[in-house]
Amino acid sequence: MTMKRFPAEWERQACVQLTWPHRGTDFADVYDRAVACFVNIAREISKREKLIIACKSKQTAIDELGDVLNKNISFVEVDTNDVWARDHGAITVFEDGKPVLYDFTFNGWGRKFPAEKDNAITLQLYESGIFKSAEYRDMSRFVLEGGSIETDGRGVLLTTESCLLSKYRNPSMSKAEIELFLKTTFNVQKVLWLSHGELAGDDTDGHIDTLARLVSEDTIAYVDCDDANDVHYTDLQAMKRELQSFATMDGKPYKLVPLPMASPAFDDERNRIPATYANFLIMNDAVLLPVYQCNTDAEAIRVVQLIFPDKEIVPIDCSVLILQHGSLHCVTMQYPEGVF
Repeated sequence: MTMKRFPAEWERQACVQLTWPHRGTDFADVYDRAVACFVNIAREISKREKLIIACKSKQTAIDELGDVLNKNISFVEVDTNDVWARDHGAITVFEDGKPVLYDFTFNGWGRKFPAEKDNAITLQLYESGIFKSAEYRDMSRFVLEGGSIETDGRGVLLTTESCLLSKYRNPSMSKAEIELFLKTTFNVQKVLWLSHGELAGDDTDGHIDTLARLVSEDTIAYVDCDDANDVHYTDLQAMKRELQSFATMDGKPYKLVPLPMASPAFDDERNRIPATYANFLIMNDAVLLPVYQCNTDAEAIRVVQLIFPDKEIVPIDCSVLILQHGSLHCVTMQYPEGVF
């Protein structure tokens, strides 16, 4: 019998993936700003770890990286719809101690956007030979995005009903069937379902990585809205009560750390867009934290440093990413040691 383990994000990593923007992505109207943000993210990742860049044109990515280009960066040319590596990237599971890349179907967050090119990226990366030490597993019978699940690496999965039970992901499966699939596929014993929590302007139907993050085996950091006049107040207060009811694998309540609600951000049509400090990337020795050039940034940096006292907190301006309803964690996918 195969022994499986789904590792937590804070475990040692081999590399991180970015999928590079091009002028055919949704960032076309703000392309230069988007590229500048990706260059900043690439700089901070490649200072510390290996970086895989999936890109439509290697030469264009090299030119745009400029002096950030270094020996830690590898390129694989693939055609892409967009940039959201968290959701089209492989999810790594250890089988009998060996890393296996699980390639689920990505269907544009429930058939909202074209995704056929992005859905093919993981197999193309694997076939390129970039993941020399990992196996590949076709999981295309199930629709799943990396941003929709969190794990503690010990048998707990945290997710949201609004996303995993949405109409156009796995419509033939009940909640009980989806939970059994998750438990079997990832060898987890407990699935914690949030029935509340979604940010205005979110295209993902409530990805967990915008709302609440497992940051250790006994701690969850979550977006806390304490402004009764904010549109999110009632729902996020209900989400907090749900988090307070959850228990760890050891049966103890989680330590809950509130993250500030980012100052309201709007697009050009004055629609609220989902700025969130929960969308950070945990790396081996650092945490890349999205900030938005607003008055809540400093408090977010302070709180995340308290959560990760032994890691460097690296703020990165992601104001441009939220124009397309995502942020820093959404454009990255980490791969654990042994993959690269």
